[in-house]
This record gives sequence, C-alpha cells and structure tokens, in this order.
Amino acid sequence: MKDENPQQEFLFEKVNYTILLIGIVVIALGFILMSGGGSDDPKVFNDAVFSFRRIRLAPTMVLIGFGITIYSILKTSKK
Repeated sequence: MKDENPQQEFLFEKVNYTILLIGIVVIALGFILMSGGGSDDPKVFNDAVFSFRRIRLAPTMVLIGFGITIYSILKTSKK
C-alpha cells in the first residue's frame, strides 16, 4: 500500500529562504530610501531629489539586495 501522505519537499533549504528574505528586505529598504524629495507646489523646485541618499545610497542598496537574492537562488545545498 502506498503512503497516503508523502513528505513534501521544498525547492530550497531553510538557509536559502532566509537569505532570500534578507535580500527582499534590503531591496525594500532601498526603495524606501529612494522615495520622497518631491515638492508640494509644482512651481517650486526642491533640490532634495538630488541628495546623496536618493542618487547613490538607495540604488546601491537595491542592487546589493538583488545580488543577495540571486545568491540565495544559486546557493546549492550540501546534500
């Protein structure tokens, strides 16, 4: 008689999912840092759009987050 409830196997291990979650959090943090800097009045220009945080730091964090997620997908198990 066949086993009625076969053991479900995940595609990745727990470590992979943890690293993937960290990567997603870093990407989200990068997009949060990138937001803002607009002006309420369309006739007034706000220089905050070109701050270090929005031009350099946030895109770098997003790229690092993408790198972390790619690493978590390509990381092989020790089996």
